[in-house]
Amino acid sequence: MFLSAVSYFIRGSYEPRWLRRALLAGLCALPLLSGCASYQSQPLPDRAGGLSRAQLAHIRVDRREMPLPELAAHRFDPSNGLDIEEVAMLAVVGNPALRLARDDLKVARAQSFAAGLLPDPQLGFSNDFPGAASATSSAFSAGLSMDLMALLRRGTTKSAANAETAKIDLGLLWQEWQTIAQARQLFIKTRFQTDTLPLLERQSDLAEARYAHMAKALRQGNLTGDALTAALLAQTDARKQYTDAQRAALQTRHALNALLGLQPDVALHLTGDGGQVPLDDKTVEHSLAGLPARRPDLLALRAGYVAQDQKYRAAILDQFPSLSVGFVRARDTSSVYTSGFQISLNLPIFNRNRGNIAIEKASRRRLRDEYQNRLDQAYAEVAQLREDSALLERQLTEVEAALPGMAAQATAAARAYASHDLGMNAYVDAQSGEIAKRIEAASLRESIAEQRVGMQALLGGAIPDAFSSDVELIRAHEH
Repeated sequence: MFLSAVSYFIRGSYEPRWLRRALLAGLCALPLLSGCASYQSQPLPDRAGGLSRAQLAHIRVDRREMPLPELAAHRFDPSNGLDIEEVAMLAVVGNPALRLARDDLKVARAQSFAAGLLPDPQLGFSNDFPGAASATSSAFSAGLSMDLMALLRRGTTKSAANAETAKIDLGLLWQEWQTIAQARQLFIKTRFQTDTLPLLERQSDLAEARYAHMAKALRQGNLTGDALTAALLAQTDARKQYTDAQRAALQTRHALNALLGLQPDVALHLTGDGGQVPLDDKTVEHSLAGLPARRPDLLALRAGYVAQDQKYRAAILDQFPSLSVGFVRARDTSSVYTSGFQISLNLPIFNRNRGNIAIEKASRRRLRDEYQNRLDQAYAEVAQLREDSALLERQLTEVEAALPGMAAQATAAARAYASHDLGMNAYVDAQSGEIAKRIEAASLRESIAEQRVGMQALLGGAIPDAFSSDVELIRAHEH
């Protein structure tokens, strides 16, 4: 259509009335030719979202959309409770933050599509009516032009938009991995709190029983007030530990529901202990060697650097004169027709786009430093986790070695107390000592399991095939 209009301008085979009719018909036909979009309203919600208990029972998860191989191979069946992998799968599907990140990706893809579109030509028309009697006709001028520099910048702009889309796509993958790690850690914490709450309740009941026993002895004149005060402090402390643990469990449950996109009143039935397989030193070293080519956040930063590099190139192109070329057909008031062309050229004398060039160059430098900082931070975090995990495992070994002896003492104290050969204080101390040691062991196991999840998240897993095009785009621009 553009070439046909150009040929009409060159031949000059039309009259002003025909031209006006052609312009009107062309403007009317534009929506049909361009396949214009239509407006559709989308009202805001008026109620809280989140999956209910009934919806959770019927939810289906497409394993092919899972961002990790172990999740893609795991069967999702909420009818018999949720294990640690099913909780992670549910987090990928229902997490509200991931839903927003996927919306951002759709916006980036739309921007990439817009960057690849050809620039539209510009059509201008003017009509002048003479005020003098000597004029023989009205005058008109019509022109058709196109910005050539927009065509030259199209490739660079499209490359930058594609790299920006790859950055957001890989950033979404990294956010999914982090959400999976958070879901697993909250699962582990929930299971730990479920196991330790009965122990803390038992400890509180023992302290309360001892206080009641000593209060009775005080009333009978067999105990001093100082001893009863110490028992009251111990009972208050044990009760506070139990109530604090209840509040912590409630907060963990709400945090897990929020992470999974569930309504606050949904009570999950969790199964399994959530134990994580430790990573040996050889696996860790091998994973560290390929960290820059596997971790999505590092790949996303590299894609962002590629996008910024293309923006820097575009800014350099914009320092050259902007050129627009077009064709003109005109008639003056004496009925003389003219045909020609027009060139619009800005003169790079003062600005020369130097400010934008400096901005894009500095931005590229900042992205390079950000990538280096993130890479250094990744290695430092892995090193810290390895040292902390080794220390926790040594502590757990010591606690587990002492636990059988504490259990034997508690059992012997219970038998002696039942046969009235042991006082209440000694009995409660023995039972409380074993409970405290069990809680300590459970806390260490929880910390080790959470650190193993964190280590796996820091080292990264296999990049899904769906993201191979993003990685290839980065490598293509780097080479």
